[in-house]
Amino acid sequence: MNTTDEWLHAAAIDPSVGALRPDYRALLIVAEGLRPGPSDAFSEELLAEAEATACDPEQHPHVAAWREAFRAFGAKPKRTRPSVDALLRRAPDGLPRVDRLTDLYNAVSVAHVVPLGGEDLDHYAGPLRLTRADGTESFELMSGGEPVTENPRTGEVVWRDERGVTCRRWNWRQCVRTRLTARTTRAVFLLDALGPLDDPALEAAGRALTDALVASSPGAVTTSRLLRAAS
Repeated sequence: MNTTDEWLHAAAIDPSVGALRPDYRALLIVAEGLRPGPSDAFSEELLAEAEATACDPEQHPHVAAWREAFRAFGAKPKRTRPSVDALLRRAPDGLPRVDRLTDLYNAVSVAHVVPLGGEDLDHYAGPLRLTRADGTESFELMSGGEPVTENPRTGEVVWRDERGVTCRRWNWRQCVRTRLTARTTRAVFLLDALGPLDDPALEAAGRALTDALVASSPGAVTTSRLLRAAS
């Protein structure tokens, strides 16, 4: 893809995912001109606010909907939790401090109860799409400090590009190839929504993220696209 708009336009949700959860929507936000770096006072402030106001994941309908979605493709949500469920469970004892970009999206994820991931756009091979795996796709990760390649289970919901899987089990685990690093200046952020989180709430989470990114990286430019499984 030659431009951000073309890359976003090529992103797609496979009909097999729509058949599984027709209420699913993905808000994709591309941010360019980012300033990567270690956690700082601004990211710390957002994380502290998110920790102080974090909801109980056992009581929130959006978390419950994500557990249902995981079960629908054969995952066990108590073993491989939706990302926002895992973060909310860590909030009482303190959310992880990773780096300023990761900290910002984790804070928004917890504050708005929405699964949210960020990846380095410069390491994508072709457009992004959400589909159900056939089991032959490659998924790159680190294990014991060494690079390892795994395969998703057949039927698993995965984000992928032309090279392989970028995130397994919808929003459970990201690959190492596209992860944010200290050199990331162009990133794509994915906000996942099911029925209990309506469009205005999803858009509010998107605004909170873009506001935080621009505040942390003055001069950054963002572009977004909302994908719907039903269409």
